[in-house]
Amino acid sequence: MRKDIHISYEHFKNSTELNEIERELFEKARLAREKAYAPYSDFFVGCAILLENGSIFSGNNQENAAFPSGLCAERTTLYWVAANFPNEKIKKIFIVGGPKEFSEKNPPIPPCGSCRQSIIEYETKQNENIDLYFANLNEETIKVHSIKDLLPFSFDGTYL
Repeated sequence: MRKDIHISYEHFKNSTELNEIERELFEKARLAREKAYAPYSDFFVGCAILLENGSIFSGNNQENAAFPSGLCAERTTLYWVAANFPNEKIKKIFIVGGPKEFSEKNPPIPPCGSCRQSIIEYETKQNENIDLYFANLNEETIKVHSIKDLLPFSFDGTYL
């Protein structure tokens, strides 16, 4: 029996279509992207996370000559937030990424597989979906209401 997977998402052409908090998250992720350490790939990514208490924290990707010792922006930010605010729920994650020399042809960049797996861990832990946004520098943004939309056959602690 064949079953199709349907991904529920929203597509915003620019930041004028985002609400105030979404625009603030975009801007914080964009600014974090500018500070990324990516001398090997020249692929810069910034991330901003909104907590239930209204706090926003940002981070970026950090590379290392000894691949794969570096870490993506999403996990850098997510792990810092979880280490410092272990009992706060994560409401939104906003990612802005792309090549250092951005072109209008660059699409919104979604999180990699490792970051998707890390995000699902925190959705499972808090038993609540996290709105996830990924955008390019042209402010084109994709929004999903759960990482499960990007990782429909996810692996979590219930399998262990």
